[in-house]
Parts: sequence; C-alpha cells; structure tokens
Amino acid sequence: MDIQKYLKRIAVPAENKLDLTYLARLQYSHMQRIPFENLDVTRKIPIKLDAKAFFEKILNRSRGGFCYELNGLFQKLLAELGFQSHLISCTVKKPDGWVREDSHAAILVYLDHAPYLVDVGFGDSVRQPMPLNGEEKSDVSGTYRVIELRDELFDLQRLENEKWRTLYRFSDKPKKLQDFTDACLFNQTSADSHFTHGDLATIATKNGRITLSGMTATISENGKKDKYELSEEEKSGFLLKHFEIKI
Repeated sequence: MDIQKYLKRIAVPAENKLDLTYLARLQYSHMQRIPFENLDVTRKIPIKLDAKAFFEKILNRSRGGFCYELNGLFQKLLAELGFQSHLISCTVKKPDGWVREDSHAAILVYLDHAPYLVDVGFGDSVRQPMPLNGEEKSDVSGTYRVIELRDELFDLQRLENEKWRTLYRFSDKPKKLQDFTDACLFNQTSADSHFTHGDLATIATKNGRITLSGMTATISENGKKDKYELSEEEKSGFLLKHFEIKI
C-alpha cells in the first residue's frame, strides 16, 4: 500500500513515534477527510472485501465507504505504520433492538499492551481512541466510555440525557477482513439493512458534522443543526461541495 498517499489524503505526516498522540491524530484527521457513505450500495455496485479495491476507491478516486472499507483500509495503514492492531466484530444497538450480530467492523490497537478501540467507520461517533477500562472521553460529538460486561465482551456507550446508551457491543477477538463476507453482502442487499434504504454520506467537521440522508441535508455546528430538503440538482452539488464526490 502507498502509505504516503494515504497520509497525504488525511493530512498527517509520517512519524516514528507510535504512541497514543499519533494514533489519535490519525483517527481524528481521517474522520474529517474521508466520509462514511453508502453510495455504491444504493446504486447496486458490488463491494468486495479487498484492500486493493478499497485503496482504489478511497484514495485514487477520493471516495468514502462504509465500515468494512474504512476500517479495513485504516487497519491496514496502522499495521504498515507499525501499530499492533486487528479488526474486531461488533453488534450495533438500535433504540428498538439489535441489528445483525457481528455485522460492524472496528479496530483494536494495542499500546504498551493496553487495548484501545478505534473506529473511523461508524458515522457520528467518538473521534479518538477509547481505552477499554471505562475511562470517559469527550469530544465535539459527545462523551463516551467502553465498559467490560464480562471477559472479552465490551460495550461502547455515549452519554445522552444523563444516561449511558450503548452504541454497539464487541468482542476483543481478532477478526480478518474476510470474516465479514456474509455481513457485507447482507448490508448491501437486504431490506433489513439500514444501508439499502437511501443515500447516506456523513463527515466530521472541526465543530460538528455534515450529513446527507436521502434528500435531506443536515449541517451541525457547535450543537446547532440546520436541516433542509434538497432537489436532485442540489443534492449533486451538495455531495460535490462537502464530500468531493461526483456520482
């Protein structure tokens, strides 16, 4: 993989010191420069679990992707930089229940043998590495923690209205990209998949987030949201202006 091209895309220079500060910078910058998006899914363009294909799409064509693409490629970058890391599987929690089991891919990175949850493929979520010891971390998107339920099983939670809400549950067991083959196919084709019901693109900004959901644009900044409907022409312009995506 062309590491320099990847680092240029996320505007982070190469460093020799593989510490928490550098890991956090990589994650934070990645989430502000590479969007989460499902535009291939809604156009029925097959997504195969292949790192070379991810590189072509995300770096050569300046696109984004969903969790397998974003975290799959980012984990490869981390490994090639020298970070001890591996993919993990997660089960996302919705207000009315759980989605398909183990259908979200995230990353664990080990620093001095201590694990940190890293995720650049979950949309509006934490923007920094999360320790698995219950320590709370805050950024512009909210306050988070990871709690251990029992050995090898954890919940990522966000504080909402003074209550902790679980975003997803995960095991620290290492996974390979190909372990997500069935889940990736499900998320591309099933009517039960959130990603098959309309276009979605979202990217973090310094003070908020920019999101396209269907024909609705939402720009959040400093806790305030501006939401409005788009025409087809305006939608194309919105994707180009805010995501540098031309469909």
